[in-house]
Amino acid sequence: METKNKKEEELTLETLFTDLDEVVEKMESGDTTLEESFQLYQKGISMLKQCNEKIDLIEKQVLILEENGDLHEF
Repeated sequence: METKNKKEEELTLETLFTDLDEVVEKMESGDTTLEESFQLYQKGISMLKQCNEKIDLIEKQVLILEENGDLHEF
């Protein structure tokens, strides 16, 4: 399980978006069975959750530059 979490942490938003695009393209192609479509859907939802988590983390780390030049997290 630890290996899976490490792999998920290493994925960038760009990689996740690219992979998510590929999942959507496969589903839209119509060349998948119902079972394959369901698996792709589950994979896509999982990647979407990872994207949301990464975006939330990035938003929390955004630094605000104050007038005096000090950096503060919000």
